[in-house]
Amino acid sequence: MDNLTNPALLFFVLGIFASQIGSDLKIPANSSKFISLYLLLCIGFNGGQELSHQQINNEVIWSMVFAGAIAFTIPFIAFFLLKKYLSVENSGAIAAAYGSVSAVTFVTTIAFLEFNNITYSAHMIAVMAIMEAPAIISGILLIRWFSKEKNSQSSMGSILKHSLTNSSVLIVLGSLVIGFLANESQAQGIKPFTTDIFVGFLSVFLLDMGITSGKYIGSLFKKGITPFIFAIVFPFFTGISALFVAGFFTSVEGNLILFAILAASASYIAVPAAMKNAVPNANPGLYLPMALGITFPLNIILGIPFYREMVVLIY
Repeated sequence: MDNLTNPALLFFVLGIFASQIGSDLKIPANSSKFISLYLLLCIGFNGGQELSHQQINNEVIWSMVFAGAIAFTIPFIAFFLLKKYLSVENSGAIAAAYGSVSAVTFVTTIAFLEFNNITYSAHMIAVMAIMEAPAIISGILLIRWFSKEKNSQSSMGSILKHSLTNSSVLIVLGSLVIGFLANESQAQGIKPFTTDIFVGFLSVFLLDMGITSGKYIGSLFKKGITPFIFAIVFPFFTGISALFVAGFFTSVEGNLILFAILAASASYIAVPAAMKNAVPNANPGLYLPMALGITFPLNIILGIPFYREMVVLIY
């Protein structure tokens, strides 16, 4: 229940409420972009600091392998579930979104873990970054294989490059390396920036995400019941499945929760940007509201505490 009274989460709910009553409350776009990059920078830098003290062992290796495997595999499951009801292009785009990850969901989960003093490993930040590109590649491959109109306009090389140079991936990986290289005294010098004000900026960012999510919720209902049900049920299926498998190679409570939430999250930044160029026939009015209007708030409000309770109950 602590998650329901967390100020950051309540600011998210306030944003949804503001959008539903037609308020003119909004965060300037440039400010929102800055805050998102700031949050990812802090996560990457602090993770790099922790990683510098961590040995590369079997758990780290299996975590990386598992991350890449589920990011590549989830789109196949999603695609064949959706292909019965939607076009190949829309099924592939949605599949890619649900195989990829939401960096904001990850950041919010990290804040939840730290608020509740739950231990997690630094290499989970690298795990999050690894899961971005494979899902996009899977989605494009599926569309190319099953589409009658071979309309994917980007080469696989350009798709891979876009995935790896995406700002979210680049800032996380770059900050991870910088944090790894910086010594403790140097890291202490910027601690007020990377740690002390983190939750405040997260609250403002979640307010902005609440406003945006609230605007998309209404439009999704116009697309029929199938996308709506999928956006609710499928994330719990992938999240619970990932949690069980991760238990074979890690017993760290925070790591298990993070694997579950990463598998359950859906990308609404990197994947839409990639699909806009690679598969223009895919309808962003489907996969964007599904990921941002339904799955994102579902994970933030219910998913995080649910997976925490699952870990406590099972492990």
